[in-house]
Amino acid sequence: MAQPYSALSTEEIKGKLEKFYQLYKIYQGEDLKLDMSRGKPCTQQLDLSMGMYKVLEDTRDFFSEDGFDCRNYGILDGVPEAKRLFGELMGVPEEQLFIGGNSSLNLMYDALAKFMLLGNARSERPWCREEKVKFICPVPGYDRHFGICEELGIEMINVDMLPDGPDMDAVEALVAQDASIKGMWSVPMYSNPEGTTYSAETVRRLAAMKPAAPDFVLMWDNAYMVHHLEKERRDSLPNILDVCAEYGSEDMPLVFTSTSKISLPGSGLAIMAGSRRTMAYMKKRILAQTIGPDKINQLRHVRFFKDVDGIMAHMEKHAAIIRPKFELVDTMLHRHLDGREIGRWSRPYGGYFVSFFTLDGCAKRVEQLCGDCGVKLTAVGATYPYGKDPHDANIRIAPTYPSLEELQKAMEIFCLAVKIASLEQAARERLAA
Repeated sequence: MAQPYSALSTEEIKGKLEKFYQLYKIYQGEDLKLDMSRGKPCTQQLDLSMGMYKVLEDTRDFFSEDGFDCRNYGILDGVPEAKRLFGELMGVPEEQLFIGGNSSLNLMYDALAKFMLLGNARSERPWCREEKVKFICPVPGYDRHFGICEELGIEMINVDMLPDGPDMDAVEALVAQDASIKGMWSVPMYSNPEGTTYSAETVRRLAAMKPAAPDFVLMWDNAYMVHHLEKERRDSLPNILDVCAEYGSEDMPLVFTSTSKISLPGSGLAIMAGSRRTMAYMKKRILAQTIGPDKINQLRHVRFFKDVDGIMAHMEKHAAIIRPKFELVDTMLHRHLDGREIGRWSRPYGGYFVSFFTLDGCAKRVEQLCGDCGVKLTAVGATYPYGKDPHDANIRIAPTYPSLEELQKAMEIFCLAVKIASLEQAARERLAA
């Protein structure tokens, strides 16, 4: 059984550091270039969807089921068969869907930009005319959500993520007392980066909130709704639109998902959904900026996947490729760090990330050590608003892109970096004492 580093003597700390520095120099000499910085599908995953480009071969293939020629202008919110497929997948009536381009992030940015400029369907005035606009951000969370707020001048308020979702006591208290809090980010299933799925109670508490802002919006980014890793353990999530309807708050959520990690990130489909009132308002605003999205790509997706069962079967192929990578990360962390009390990490059942916490004050040093050895990590601090992790502790591990061989090497270096950073801190504390 490994000994906790806190129990080591000063001489033992010094001895281990000397040994680890020698091993580190060997890795430095290998001129490695290993990338664990973003949640990107690997080439093998991308290859799964290449058949999509063979389903439209004849002129007649470019017509939707209602006879519309999808090569032409028109159809703002999606071809009928695509709306039916994704409506069933998301549990949303077809008329409450909008199918856009390839990026749900673009839809989210566009929605908040519209709210800043024009307000939403429940706003008394545009948000830009408010003295201040704030958003609740569960942390650690998704850096690109935070980037949208920062870009638009929306102040961000940290709320801790708990095992069943955001700290709802804190959320409820904040939204009830401050009318400048106009919304909240949520990645409710297999969250980025924790891998947490909100409990049914958390979803109900969110739906039952009584925000001081009458135009409060729950930005519900359900990016990983079908991204299960395990056959035996698949998390489930209540339908936020249905639950909100029970509490009379059906206009509060704006739901997003995409096929970015189902089909092809650069050529997928992004979907937005909400209440009838919300979507009527959003489509009216969108009509001013576009004549319609890429309808041919919508046809490709429908004819390739055919139905929801086809999507789920496809996702099992994805899981077969990336499950061993998540298992390898967990195995390596246990092998190298168990018993040393210098880190903790998530064991997700879906999604794309593993969330690792070093001892407070060590994460940036781990990032530096990994970078100097050719292992690229997500920038430390990115999982918190403004890039500021108050504890300098959280690191997002993205295992999907490297090969298994590359991932093993990267994790060897990562674990060595955690040990070095932790021992260096222990040495400093001993000197200070």
